[in-house]
Amino acid sequence: MHNKMVFFLVAGEESGDLHGAKLIEALRDEFPHSEFIGHGGEKMRRQGMVILEHISTLSMMGFTEVLRHLPYMMRVMNNTLNKIKVVNPNRIILIDYPGFNLRLAKKVAKLNIPITYFILPQVWAWKEKRINIIKDHTDQRLSIFPFEKPWFSERDIDVDFIGHPFSMLKPANITKDEFFAKHNLNPNNPLLVLLPGSRQQEIGRHWKVFLKTAQRLKNSYPFLQIIVGKAEGITLNPLPEYIRTETNSRLALQFGTAALASSGTVTLEAAVLDCPVVVTYKLSTMTWQIAKRIVRVKYASIVNLIADKEVVPEFLQEDMTPDNLFNTLTSLMSDTPKRRKTLTDFLAIRSRLGEKDVYQHAAKLIRKKSLS
Repeated sequence: MHNKMVFFLVAGEESGDLHGAKLIEALRDEFPHSEFIGHGGEKMRRQGMVILEHISTLSMMGFTEVLRHLPYMMRVMNNTLNKIKVVNPNRIILIDYPGFNLRLAKKVAKLNIPITYFILPQVWAWKEKRINIIKDHTDQRLSIFPFEKPWFSERDIDVDFIGHPFSMLKPANITKDEFFAKHNLNPNNPLLVLLPGSRQQEIGRHWKVFLKTAQRLKNSYPFLQIIVGKAEGITLNPLPEYIRTETNSRLALQFGTAALASSGTVTLEAAVLDCPVVVTYKLSTMTWQIAKRIVRVKYASIVNLIADKEVVPEFLQEDMTPDNLFNTLTSLMSDTPKRRKTLTDFLAIRSRLGEKDVYQHAAKLIRKKSLS
């Protein structure tokens, strides 16, 4: 097998598109004359991949949304299988997006095309049965979380830990003074960062509580400045004038004193950028009841899962009250023992995220596997 390879990649969400694009870039170094085809978004397209289905039509959340789009998704699945038969790629690379990708892995099995799974389904959290598909139908598994390798290993599945992309986070090329000046804020006063979520559904459940908490903190600390990380296409209503908005939440975290965030990748970003964070989340009552029965992990936040202890406080569902959030944030906004302990724990978490260039590491392992 020489350097000319055809890779079929499947990403179904924004984050998958980002990781996929960087992986393609790294694979180009390993296989200079390769072709890339599959499902993804603009970032993967810019790296020269032929896009069959765009992530804008593939990414959906929640039981009802998925059910409503079932006929469409079945069509996509059939078209994908037919295209794979025609293209006959050297390797299929599945990126996260487990609902679709695990089904695809199972259906592709008869074609004897090797499959790399990059960014594994979180089977350690729920639906552990899916582990059998991973075991039987993929020949390479690349993980970005340090605790996954031993977990899979106990279940007789080989996994390579390649490091987490956040280990490569570079501080933004803007100074603290420039950032504060841009928002007309004082760099000498504390800054609270609000991250209520990136979907309108989440905002609907979180924003009222975030606002009440912010208002109480503002009343207690008149010098406190507040900024909200606002995702594209999101409406925040009401939005008091004392709250500034920033579309780049990473920047806000880099210069924030502490953050209040809805559970998600952003909590790990806060740990990497050394911004103590309080984590919250609210689901619909029905989804929460289901989740309580099927979710197998002790924590909601990936920070706590990596540390295997509570490093960042979590207030979920009915515990997500302005009282709880106010009291906890108060203990993190100034130089308290609690804050110092958090920052020490963050240091340990960062040391577990790996040192190598994650995408190059992945591309080298894919090359090794493809040529073996």
